Amino acid sequence: MKEFEYTITDADGIHARPAGELVKLCKEFKCDIKLMSGGKAGDCKKIFSLMSLGVKCGQNVTVTFKGEDEEEAYEKVSSFIKTNF
Repeated sequence: MKEFEYTITDADGIHARPAGELVKLCKEFKCDIKLMSGGKAGDCKKIFSLMSLGVKCGQNVTVTFKGEDEEEAYEKVSSFIKTNF
């Protein structure tokens, strides 16, 4: 299992447009990808799961990757998050 920690810098936090793009990217991978914040976890392959977390600017998130293609998913998803959030 791989893990990535990040502090959200986008003034709008995790909002609909980039969250939708994140879901689309995560669906390319077979591994389980979860985003955790404030004691709650969301499935990165489901938009409503991500949006229900209500992640705001300045909050820390942890993304976990578990499965056969976790290394490739870690590289691409962590890069996307750094660029878009």
